[in-house]
Amino acid sequence: MKASQFLISTLKEAPADAEVVSHKLMTRAGMIKKLGAGIYNYMPMGLRVIRKVEAIVREEMNRAGAIEVTMPVVQPAELWQETGRFDKMGPELLRIQDRHERDFVIQPTSEEVVTDIARQELKSYKQLPKNLYQIQTKFRDERRPRFGLMRGREFIMKDAYSFDKDRDAAQISYQTMREAYKRIFDRFGLQYRAVRADSGAIGGDLSEEFQVIASTGEDAIVYCPQSDYAANIEKAESLAPAGPRPAAAQAMAKVATPGNSTCESVARQLGLPLAQTVKSLVLATDETNEAGEIVKTQVWLLLLRGDHEMNEIKVGKVDGLANFRFATVAEIEEHFGCQPGYLGPVKLKKPVKLVVDREVAVMADWVCGANEADFHITGVNFGRDLPEPERVADLRNVVAGDRSPDGQGELVIERGIEIGHVFYLGTKYSKAMKATFLAENGKPTEFEMGCYGIGVTRLPAAAIEQSHDERGIIWPDAIAPFTVVVCPIGMDRSDLVKAEAEKLYGELLALGVDVILDDRGERPGAMFADWELIGVPHRVVLGERGLKEGIVEYQHRRDTEAAKLAIGEVLAHLKSRLGL
Repeated sequence: MKASQFLISTLKEAPADAEVVSHKLMTRAGMIKKLGAGIYNYMPMGLRVIRKVEAIVREEMNRAGAIEVTMPVVQPAELWQETGRFDKMGPELLRIQDRHERDFVIQPTSEEVVTDIARQELKSYKQLPKNLYQIQTKFRDERRPRFGLMRGREFIMKDAYSFDKDRDAAQISYQTMREAYKRIFDRFGLQYRAVRADSGAIGGDLSEEFQVIASTGEDAIVYCPQSDYAANIEKAESLAPAGPRPAAAQAMAKVATPGNSTCESVARQLGLPLAQTVKSLVLATDETNEAGEIVKTQVWLLLLRGDHEMNEIKVGKVDGLANFRFATVAEIEEHFGCQPGYLGPVKLKKPVKLVVDREVAVMADWVCGANEADFHITGVNFGRDLPEPERVADLRNVVAGDRSPDGQGELVIERGIEIGHVFYLGTKYSKAMKATFLAENGKPTEFEMGCYGIGVTRLPAAAIEQSHDERGIIWPDAIAPFTVVVCPIGMDRSDLVKAEAEKLYGELLALGVDVILDDRGERPGAMFADWELIGVPHRVVLGERGLKEGIVEYQHRRDTEAAKLAIGEVLAHLKSRLGL
C-alpha cells in the first residue's frame, strides 16, 4: 500500500470527550470517527487492525474445531421470550417493532438463536459435539457509553456456542475453548491473565474472564504471584482467618461518639484500629404476588469489618438474598429505632435476619453502633452479648495481602480490561427452549452448552491501554495496521531516494510483508510524527545523503534512537526482526 492511495487522517489534539488513552489515540490516529453516542465509524487504519484481530481469532477457532456461521443482528422477540430474557435483560436490550408491530431485538448476544439452530439441526448424539461461532456486530444500549471502543453501544464480537451430550463432554469443550483463547491472546502479544469470574446475566456455573493487564482497566484482578490462582474482584474468595476466636477481654460499654457516624471517624475518636470496628449494612428482600405487588418484606443485617467493602455478587448468592435491595430509611428506623450511621446488632427494635462475614465471626471485643444517635458500643462479643451467628458467609471484597485460597501465598490486585469470557452454561437455554437430541438410550435429552466471547473491537483499545507512550500507539506486530513503514525523505525531489524506496517496498511486498510506502512528500518531522502516533512497529528511513554513503536508518517503535544499516543489509535485518 502507498500512503498517497490510502486515507490517513491524523489529528494533533484529541476530542474533548475522549477520556482514556485508547480513545484519544485511536481518534488522533484516524482509526475511529464518532458518529453518535457509543457508535463509531471504523476508518481504514482502524479497520485494518480489526481485520487482523478477526483473522487470528478465526484461524484459532477453526483450528479448535469450531464451525463459523452468521446469525442476524435483528432477531425475533419470540425466541427471547422463550428464555424470559426479553423482559429480564432490561434497557440494555434494544427492542424494536417492524411495520406489522411484531417485536424484535437488536442482538447483544445470540444464545437464543443458536439454540434454535441446534434444536432444528442436531437430532442425535452422533452429531455431537458441535461448536458454532460467528464474528458479528452486536448492540447493547449502554446507559452511559464511554471510553471509545472500550464501552461503546455498537461493537463487533466473536461469540461461540458449544453443544454436548453430557456434562463431562461439555467440560472437554470448555477446556478446548479455554486453550484456544490462550493461543489467540498469546498471538496478539499481550500481557493477560485468565481469571475466575461471575457468569452474570448469561448464567452458568463455570466462568473465566481473559483480562489484559492495564493500569486504566475498569476491572480489579486478584491473583497469587506464587501460583496460578486468579479471579476478578467479584469472584475472589476471602478466606476465614486461621485459628479460633480470641476470648473476650473487655466489658461491653456504651460510649458517646457525637457526630462520628462512620467506622473511620469512630476509630479515630477511640484511638482504635479500623479493623476493630464493625459496619452494619441493612438490606431488604420483597416477596410479590402474581400481580407484582409486594406482599411481604424481610429486612436483613449484614456485619462486615470496618475496613472491608461489601461484595454485592457474593451477597446476592447468600440463600434468600438473590434479589436484595438496600433498605429504606423508614425500614431502618422501624427495625433499629435509629437512622443510619449508628446501627448495630445489639438491642434491635424489631428482629432482622443476621448474616455475618467470615472475618467478623472470629472477632472479639469489637465496636458497633448502639442504635442511638451519637453513640456506639465497645467490647462486643458473640456468645456473651449476642447469640453465636447462625449465618456466616464470605461477604467482602478481598484486599491485597489476603491469603490466597489455594494456600500458596498472598494475593495481589491489579487493574485489567476484559477482552474474552468463557462460560459453561449447562442446560440453562436448552431447557428453557426445549432443545433436545436423542441420547444413546433413545430418550430426548437437553443439550449441555457452553458460551465463549471475544471483544473484537474492544481488543485493539485494550492493547493500546497496555502499550503506548507520549508519542502514540505501540502495536504488537500481529495486529498493527501496517507492520513496516518505508519513509523516503524528499522522494519527490530525488530519483535515487525514489528508486531505492520503491525497490525496498517491492522486495517487502514480495516477502508478504504488510508494508506501506509513505510517498506523500511530507516533511520528515510530520511524517515521523504520523507513524509514531499510528504505531507502526518497524520504520525504515531513506535519505539522499545516507544513500550516497550506502546507509539507511531502521527504528523499532519502542526504540529511542534509529540504527544505521548498510543498504544491502536492511532487508535481511527486517526479515530477522519479523521472523521471516
